[in-house]
This record gives sequence, C-alpha cells and structure tokens, in this order.
Amino acid sequence: MEDFTSQTYADARTAKDTVCVAICDDEAFMLDLLEEKIKNMLPSAVIEQFSSGRELLEGNTQADILFLDIQMPEMDGMETARLFRRQRKDTLIIFITAAPEYVFQAFDVGAFHYLVKPLSDDKFDEVFGNALLGIGRRNKGRDGDDGDYMMIQAGGVHTKILFKDIIYAEVFNRKVIIHTINGDTEYYGKLSDLEKKAGEDFFRPHRSYLIHFKYVLRYDAVSAVMENGTALIAKQNYPKFVKQYLKYNQRKGREIR
Repeated sequence: MEDFTSQTYADARTAKDTVCVAICDDEAFMLDLLEEKIKNMLPSAVIEQFSSGRELLEGNTQADILFLDIQMPEMDGMETARLFRRQRKDTLIIFITAAPEYVFQAFDVGAFHYLVKPLSDDKFDEVFGNALLGIGRRNKGRDGDDGDYMMIQAGGVHTKILFKDIIYAEVFNRKVIIHTINGDTEYYGKLSDLEKKAGEDFFRPHRSYLIHFKYVLRYDAVSAVMENGTALIAKQNYPKFVKQYLKYNQRKGREIR
C-alpha cells in the first residue's frame, strides 16, 4: 500500500482549493468516527454531516468527496446515490457498508470505492488518500481545456468521461468497465468502439484490455501495472506495445525508465 503522508495530501490540492467532505450515515457514532479520521488525515477539510439520505439531498452540498452508508432506513445509500448523481456529477462517492455484497451495485452510480465496517485504519487511509489524489489531479485539469470526452449511458444515468482521465478499460461479463482517476463506470458496449474513439495515447495489449500509456507504472512481457490495477499483455502484442510506448514517451518528451 502506498504511504500517504501529509505532504502527499498537500500535493493533491492546489493552494486555492479546500476539500469539502460530506458524511451521510444514520448512526451518530459513525458520523463522528469518520469526521475524526478525516480530520486526522486532512485537518483543513471542510466536513458536513448528514443523518439520512433525504437530509443529504435537501442539503445541496458541494462536497468533493462523499462517505455514504449503504444500509440506512427509509432511503438506502444506493437510492440516495442515484438521486444525488442528478445534483452532483463530480463528487467521489465512497460507500460504507457492513454487508460487502451490496457494493456490486456501486458501478451503477459511479462509485469511487467502498469501505467495510468495522473500518480498518489502513484501508481508510488508502482509500481516502487515493480520493484526495484524484481530486488534486482533477482540479489541476480544470485549469485548462477538458479535452475530448465521451458520454456513457448506464442505468438511466448519463456520465461524461474525459479521455485524459481514463487509466484503462476492461471487458467483464459483456460489459466495458472504464477505470478513471475519479472512479469506475461500466456499461454494455464493445471495447473496440472505445479503442477507435480513444486515440493514439491508448493501446490494446490484450483483447480484454485497453490502456492509457499516461498511467503505466511498469510493465513486462506479461502485464502492465497501471495506477489502479493491472492489464494483461498478450504475447503476440508485446513487441508492438513496447514500440508504441516508446513513441508515446517521445511524443510527450519523457524518458523511458
């Protein structure tokens, strides 16, 4: 696990930005516990507490990150998230649950990650730290043009995906799962269609994967380790992968390590 120091958090934000974190949970002790953990890692964070999904939706929060309990009375976390997405497209949602089986629905609302109760300190640090880094990268990107993008429709929700934010995509159970710096989105479609739209900064190392060279951390003849996962490389595609990655680094003015 990456060691997220206070300097890492500072690097994740621009000087003009303050991270706003919302917490929605029907248990008061969990609200206070999460606030304490957040403040320990990021003392400058602005924190908002909500005790129900309805209160969250009526609160018109501008949160960058939302910790959302799945199992709540009246309106559960999944339904709350679906309605919340109509208000806030960019908020990173981190689900909190005592029943891990519920998180398989998280793709439908573009969740960033999830945490299982009782909360592990190491896992919380890892997930919250990654969310902060994602917010930092996104804020830096807003200083300029968003660039090319595509619209994904899944579960009645339309999501704007910036190509520059895509880390890699994969096919699983006839669905395309796009992993971005802001979380994951899945939809029914063909990886070949995404490949045609993505451009020369992307490469298809395996029939089930499409990777963005920008986010390759290291590679060998079998796989490419990305910033948030691993993509397989077919044996017959490896020479072309190396050649295209070299061209990418030359085009971007980078050295291959």
